[in-house]
Amino acid sequence: MAANSLDRAKQAVRTQVWDALTAADAVHDPSVHGRIPHFKGAEQAAARLARLPAWQRASVVKAVPDKAQLPVRARALEEGKTVYMAVPRLATPKPFYLLDPAALTVPPAEAAASRTAAAIAPTVEVDALRPLDLIILGSVAVNRDGARIGKGAGYSDIEFALLTEAGLVTSETIVVTTVHALQVTDTPIPTTEHDVSVDLIVTPDETLTCPNPHRPSGIDWPALTAEKIAAIPALAARQGT
Repeated sequence: MAANSLDRAKQAVRTQVWDALTAADAVHDPSVHGRIPHFKGAEQAAARLARLPAWQRASVVKAVPDKAQLPVRARALEEGKTVYMAVPRLATPKPFYLLDPAALTVPPAEAAASRTAAAIAPTVEVDALRPLDLIILGSVAVNRDGARIGKGAGYSDIEFALLTEAGLVTSETIVVTTVHALQVTDTPIPTTEHDVSVDLIVTPDETLTCPNPHRPSGIDWPALTAEKIAAIPALAARQGT
């Protein structure tokens, strides 16, 4: 599928899901279009995730900063897990916030909020991260094969590629997304080589295990524009090595 056709197909799936969530009054956002949905039931999904062996084994978690995953980040910190969260748009040379539960100066639920984390957490370079046990992604849509779509900026895939090349994502790392049941679609989701699939989908009422999820092996340089590389210092530094 050509790039433009693929982008249109992905956007059609996003619109379908955003419209369904809006019609069902299933989100907290005044308008969900253009966002990772802050879905109702996010706390229940986080509680369901916390009962899984993959969560209970994990001591190091990389999580997105979206509001829908705030209960996941808070629970991780409350349970003593180290949490890494990306700086917006990976725009700084040290592109991850380090939330160390032993060093927090505010309660975990407060520290887990993206604005608070930005104010209190140190930032670290990619190579300073510990190997990741669990990666938590936000999604607009996901299917039962594990293919997912974000809001379209591509930062989750770039983060994953950077972390993979740094040896921080291993065969033992579990990739999870927490979503509303209406975000689990039967519509085919077109994917490319650099798109990250998930191992587990957790809704407030169900846990889905995905067969053979796709893992990019590293950075897909041909898929990145010069402007994108220049805007992300960690990418620009790797291109020069």
